[in-house]
Amino acid sequence: MRFLFGSIAKRIVFSVVLVSFFYQIQISAQSSDWMNLDTIKAGKFDNGKMWTFEYPPMDYFSQAYNFQPDEAWFEHVRMSALRFANYCSASFVSADGLVMTNHHCARQSITQVTMEGEDLNANGFIAQTLQDERPVPGLYVDQLVLFKDVTDEVIDEINKGTTDKERAKFENEIISKIEEREATATGLEVAITPLYNGGKYSLYGYKRYTDVRLVLAPEDQLGFFGGDPDNFTYPRFNLDCSFFRVYDENGNPLKTENFYKWSENGAAVGEPVFVVGNPGNTDRLNTVAQLEYARDIQYPRTVALLTNLTDIYQEMLKKDPSRRLELQDMIFSFENSKKAIGGILDGLRNPVMMQRKKDFEKTFRASVEADPELKAKYGNLWDKIADSRKQLGEISNKNFALSMNQLSTPKYFFIADEVISIAENLKLPESERDELYVGDELNNTLASLFPEDFDADMANLLLEKKIDALYMYLGADDPLVKKFTGGKQGKEAVEYVLSNSKVTSLEDVKDLLEDGADEVLKGDDPFIYFMMNSKERAAGYSKKVNEIVEVESAYSQQLGVALFEVYGTSIPPDATFTLRLADGVVEGFPYNGTYAQPYTTFYGLYDRYYGQGKEFPWSLPAKWTPPPADFDLSTPFNFVSTNDIIGGNSGSPVINKNAEIVGLAFDGNIQGLPGSFIFRTEENRTVSVHSKGMYEAIDKVYKLKRLSAELKAGKITK
Repeated sequence: MRFLFGSIAKRIVFSVVLVSFFYQIQISAQSSDWMNLDTIKAGKFDNGKMWTFEYPPMDYFSQAYNFQPDEAWFEHVRMSALRFANYCSASFVSADGLVMTNHHCARQSITQVTMEGEDLNANGFIAQTLQDERPVPGLYVDQLVLFKDVTDEVIDEINKGTTDKERAKFENEIISKIEEREATATGLEVAITPLYNGGKYSLYGYKRYTDVRLVLAPEDQLGFFGGDPDNFTYPRFNLDCSFFRVYDENGNPLKTENFYKWSENGAAVGEPVFVVGNPGNTDRLNTVAQLEYARDIQYPRTVALLTNLTDIYQEMLKKDPSRRLELQDMIFSFENSKKAIGGILDGLRNPVMMQRKKDFEKTFRASVEADPELKAKYGNLWDKIADSRKQLGEISNKNFALSMNQLSTPKYFFIADEVISIAENLKLPESERDELYVGDELNNTLASLFPEDFDADMANLLLEKKIDALYMYLGADDPLVKKFTGGKQGKEAVEYVLSNSKVTSLEDVKDLLEDGADEVLKGDDPFIYFMMNSKERAAGYSKKVNEIVEVESAYSQQLGVALFEVYGTSIPPDATFTLRLADGVVEGFPYNGTYAQPYTTFYGLYDRYYGQGKEFPWSLPAKWTPPPADFDLSTPFNFVSTNDIIGGNSGSPVINKNAEIVGLAFDGNIQGLPGSFIFRTEENRTVSVHSKGMYEAIDKVYKLKRLSAELKAGKITK
């Protein structure tokens, strides 16, 4: 092997080979463990690193990073962070109210401020002066300025209940009472959030800013370079950033003491970094029974639904390419959700990951049972939750099959339901009818059933999938399914239903009603029969599901109390779209038999552009082809770190120990998709835009010197 050490380059090759070799050994060992799962133990951070500002892990930070932040550091970091509307995270990055978030968080706002003749999604937006910054109607950002523990007040009230139903009722009532009281006293936007499934309750008070204006947004092709194929992957090459500004009540840029200063160089490999944002939702503290239900029933059903919708919309796009803009956004949304939920499902089906969750539950349960007082209070909760999930499993799919939603249910079912209401009203004296079913209003109601954009092709495709779901979840022998489909399946069933129905066109509906209300209510029409004979059954399933979930919620709340008594704040609570601080280091990860570099550069962007033949979604806009002569292609562009994020963290600032911006989180890698229920430091990675890369693009490509100067100085310079 001596020849391998003949040069630095060869040493690097050898290092990569070693990393790949040992990673393959690790995978082989993991595979062999599947045959002996008892050897698998829970990881130290399986429940994540999304620490709350109420309970920061001071000892852990000190031990892991030799870092001992004081209260002033935590307050500054908290007050510099923002919640962007009700779906993303953001931060102040200058003393003059400048706000940074992701481009994909800003897309709705970009569309809102687009004027006639503009295409800001394709061409981007640059406010050359302060006066050019555009107000975004309805947009707001929230700053967390108050938090307090209200656990005792809430739980004391909950414990007055003598039944699980009563406990849930008392919980809702006391939370509403406290929120109203505190909102009146503080003038803030107030919300109480259960932590640890209700083991603790925190009250959060937000200062809301409603005058928010767009400053800079890159083109879509930079903000989402690589499109869906590259989504949840790494290496990445995305300028997924946008900038806004908050204005005060006098219409001037907001003066704020708390903001993150900009790091021109970013973070070095191995350097500690912190993501500050509002992760949306995780299920890491769920019991094994709850996770198994998600694995076996909930997520397979959801993935199947998303697959069907994707297929339908793609077929519609083939039929009518002129609808690309309308349909492509929906297709992306379905594919994005399918990839995300499919990744969670793959993780749940991984025996090693599930064994880690089982080991944690076994250890937690043993701790409860070892304490007589805890055992008496909480010892039977796991069995109760398992029983509730068993009950839910018996009816959940049936409830799903009979449920109606506008996205996946053919319009014919809703039309049939309206026709039934009309017929029932027509049997009443005119003075007792609903005003929608009298005189000219009746004609308007009928016309509204079939608007000009009524899409019969879409409805027919959805009908086939709905029939497939009825057969899958209710069974071929179900009397309702048999009667509705005539015992036929697939396209034959669709043809049977449509050929026997009179609710598929306005003229047929009018003819049906002219035959009289009694004729309608006989239920000979397949859609009308279905709606008349499924409502009571569907309502029964829905009621039962809600009852089970309500009771189980009470069990989960009690288990949360037990968890907090056993582990305290050494384990962070599940994500709740409230402000969290997640620690990590800049670090690559093993993948595809090699090793993903910690950083990408703009060289990689152009390699991807040329390597993919300049074709969408790897095409580049005019400003970037070619780049300006003084643009440094070796500048770090995107990077990965071991921080813990989930949906809702989009737009989160990535900061160093000095509370300086080193990046902007915008995605996770595909290995991190199971992060909904388990966090693995081995492979989970946060993908961020590098501070140096953002600065280089703003300064050299977009030539918005006033913004690059503001970022560098931390304030408006002119």
